[in-house]
Amino acid sequence: MPCPHFDVKIIQRSKRQSAVASAAYQSGERLFSEYDQKQKYYSHKSEIVHTEIMLPPHAPPEYADRNTLWNAAEAIEKQWNSQLARRFVLAIPRELPRSQYADLIRDYCREFFVSKGMIADFAIHDKGDGNPHAHILLTMRAMDETGKWLPKSRKVYDLDENGERIRLPSGNWKSHKEDTVDWNDQKYGEIWRQGWAAAANRYLEANDRPERLDLRSYERQGLDKIPTVHMGPAVSQMEKRGIQTNIGNLNRDITAANRLMQSIRQMVRHLKGWIADLKEKKAALLEALQEAKEPTLPELLGKYLDLRREERTGWTSKGQLKGTVNDFNKVMDAIRYLREKELSTVESLDAYLDTVSEQAVSIRAEMKPKEKRMKEIDTLLSHIANFEAHKPVHTEYAAIRFKKPKEQFAATHRDELDAYNAAVRYFKVHLEGTKYSTKKLNEERTQLAGEVDEYKERLSAVQEDVKILRDVRHWLNQVLPSEQYRQTAEPGKKPSIQQAVKGRAQRIREEQVEKRQQPRTEKKQDMEL
Repeated sequence: MPCPHFDVKIIQRSKRQSAVASAAYQSGERLFSEYDQKQKYYSHKSEIVHTEIMLPPHAPPEYADRNTLWNAAEAIEKQWNSQLARRFVLAIPRELPRSQYADLIRDYCREFFVSKGMIADFAIHDKGDGNPHAHILLTMRAMDETGKWLPKSRKVYDLDENGERIRLPSGNWKSHKEDTVDWNDQKYGEIWRQGWAAAANRYLEANDRPERLDLRSYERQGLDKIPTVHMGPAVSQMEKRGIQTNIGNLNRDITAANRLMQSIRQMVRHLKGWIADLKEKKAALLEALQEAKEPTLPELLGKYLDLRREERTGWTSKGQLKGTVNDFNKVMDAIRYLREKELSTVESLDAYLDTVSEQAVSIRAEMKPKEKRMKEIDTLLSHIANFEAHKPVHTEYAAIRFKKPKEQFAATHRDELDAYNAAVRYFKVHLEGTKYSTKKLNEERTQLAGEVDEYKERLSAVQEDVKILRDVRHWLNQVLPSEQYRQTAEPGKKPSIQQAVKGRAQRIREEQVEKRQQPRTEKKQDMEL
């Protein structure tokens, strides 16, 4: 399988990194950095088999020179924390012929980077040890038609709903910055990864190779495997020399664990057929028993009382009596309710619980917009009160012609002016025109309050039914088989998956304990796995 290594990083001046140094490292050339006036050269880089610079049509031809290109890219960046370049490290599929390495990287860079206006400087490293890889260095700024670097961002003024600029209290216009290009958008991380996999797979297919590159995680691929940890060049060299490292030992443990998990999965697959047969027989038996006699709700609640009595073994006699009486009273009240509603089976109980829950959800849905409108009216009335109460203060403030007295008056009456201005802003957004009627708003709110009270009365009655039904279903969960376990939730809320699984698992454990306690027959059955 091709190596899925794909790494993207930003060369940042804040981390004392240099685009010129990165270009020298991947190309093996001797470059001079004008920023720090130092020569960049890595003499030990002997595995470089190909280097190339790809320019978009509008880029100056002198940027084909590596030293000129990256000194120019650094010179345009003035900030101490500037992003200088984007760096890729890609593992090239070793199943491909070496003669196609450069074509593959060139096609990938042309499609995803150069066509978008970036300059791509790439180098291919191959020591012949089965780890061919490519380094790609990309520019971070776009260029205009003349080859001049463009700004990374521009100032954009915020507009209100009328398309006009928004004045801040300071007197300045409200604004924000926008990127001139979206190359730093997080979506491109996934696009570039998928693009590299697609390009590599095209070359593998063209060479009639069955292998395919997949950069998705094991989880996204649906594989139940533990990923190994990237070792890096230093650790890899130590491992090759026979020196064991912590990361190497961890990866060996992970590999062993994956082999063990694979063998367990194979065993599970063999067991599934046998378990499926048992489940079919069990389902047939349960169905036959269900058809023969379905226990009534009073019978199941009687089992629940017996279970509760067994749980109190070891309590004091007074505690046992108190608990038994308390449970008995609750169950009897529930039985009277079930008889009143003519509910006698688990199926009818669940169906009625669903119906009542839907009624509660429907009532809440009808009540919610009315409550929302009441809140809107309350907010509007509050702003109206502030507007009328503080309007004289604002009139007096507006009549002051001189700056200093006006500022002193504003400081003295800041709360009143803020409340008045807030009301005016709210009116512009939420009132059609400038007219309002406090009387009509109060009348509307009174009407809505009456309707909401009626909904609340209906909801309260339904919720009482829901509470009784949920309590009964919870009691039944304690005595029913695990297949009939049902997690109940508040109407309108999703049941807790964790609690449902936990409750069902508890019932399964209890059933297994009961089976183990049953006397064994002398006849034994041989089972082949």
